[in-house]
Amino acid sequence: MIDVKIEKKLHGANGDMKLSVELSIEEGEFVALTGQSGSGKTTLLRILAGLEEADANIKVGGIIWQDSKKVLSVQKREIGFVFQDYALFNNMSVEDNLLFVNKDKNLANHLLELTELKELKSRLPNTLSGGQKQRVSLCRALMNRPKLLLMDEPLSALDLNMRNKLQNEILTLHKEFGTTTIMVSHDPSEIYRLANRTIVMSHGKIVNDGTPKSVLLETSGSQKFSFEGELLDIVKVDVIYVAIVSIGQQLVEVVVSKEEMKSLTINKKVRISTKAFTPSIVQSN
Repeated sequence: MIDVKIEKKLHGANGDMKLSVELSIEEGEFVALTGQSGSGKTTLLRILAGLEEADANIKVGGIIWQDSKKVLSVQKREIGFVFQDYALFNNMSVEDNLLFVNKDKNLANHLLELTELKELKSRLPNTLSGGQKQRVSLCRALMNRPKLLLMDEPLSALDLNMRNKLQNEILTLHKEFGTTTIMVSHDPSEIYRLANRTIVMSHGKIVNDGTPKSVLLETSGSQKFSFEGELLDIVKVDVIYVAIVSIGQQLVEVVVSKEEMKSLTINKKVRISTKAFTPSIVQSN
């Protein structure tokens, strides 16, 4: 069990706010942290890792990592951290990056084999693709068999096919090592595929906590589907108005009335929903 209680004043782009989080996480859970940028997600990870100061009580597996009397150093916390920017040693080979953390060659080879990197173990990081670098970073984070694996949007810079491939590898490694994992992500499909618990943060506080299905598919009333996006434009086509909305990596056109148009503002978040909806689904090649 991981028990966390954190208080910290933050100074963000939207002004001052207070990070105030209290939660318990079961051993072996895969938790996705999501919410608006600047809501405190990355700061929470850094405090758990011991990389940032805060008024905190953190207890992992019965061991106190931090309270009012003691603060365990980063090196003594049994964590693995996967950063967005890989944070690899460019003067070391792939294998040496792993062995720098732990000299266990058998474990290093096992991880490299699981992530299809064994043939690249003698290569330097700057000769690898982004997906390969991220796999090395993930392997290195697991070299100490951490109790807690922290990932800060680890796949955000990768294309869709590579993201899907690495999501499968992350899930495989999470299950094999039995690690408790906390991942920051803004990608609903990634959260749904990987996590068994989703925590939504806003302005430094937890505003929703549940299964990915209950959180991500949450709708109000009798709506059959509901998506949030950004209103990019409203254009007039003959006698009707069409709103152009960005949802994830897709652009969606929605017919709006003249009255609805007056209540909408370009570049603001909107919610698209419907009560009567008969979808068709076709498999893509």
